[in-house]
Amino acid sequence: MAGAGVVLGMIAAMAATRLMSSLLFGVQARDPMVFAVAPAILIALAMLASYIPARRASRVDPLVALRME
Repeated sequence: MAGAGVVLGMIAAMAATRLMSSLLFGVQARDPMVFAVAPAILIALAMLASYIPARRASRVDPLVALRME
């Protein structure tokens, strides 16, 4: 889901560059560094956010989890 969100966000950001170019100061509208770093940070945060609950869930005994439901 995070990957799909990043892809859709990048498409929307590329489309919005014409509208936002007058509001930017010191950065080009289609700065390649921004379009590379921002998705990388978002994907890394999504991986970290999913790793912590997955690690916690992997410590639960499957039989105990099935009996609880």
